[in-house]
Amino acid sequence: MRYLLPMILYVGLTVYVIVDVAQHPDEEPYRLPKTLWVLIALFAPFVGAGAWIVAKLSNRRAPGNGGGGYRPPRAPDDDPNFRVWLNEQERRRRRDGGKD
Repeated sequence: MRYLLPMILYVGLTVYVIVDVAQHPDEEPYRLPKTLWVLIALFAPFVGAGAWIVAKLSNRRAPGNGGGGYRPPRAPDDDPNFRVWLNEQERRRRRDGGKD
């Protein structure tokens, strides 16, 4: 009976990690293939799940990482490409004399 709680925690964490790995958009999330992440979570109790969670949280907080921490612009003028396009459009209008 005293082994029931650790077993429930292990199964819960393992299921969470496997589902999270399967839903991750990259084929190699956090520099390891998905299959390896699943095997680590299955065969390294608590350590594998903990490694996935730590990798996920540390990647989310890292500035300028092109991965999990990316947040899309909230408005079009927050996007630098949109501002470049808008400036080009303004230059064309001035050059053409205000014609569209």
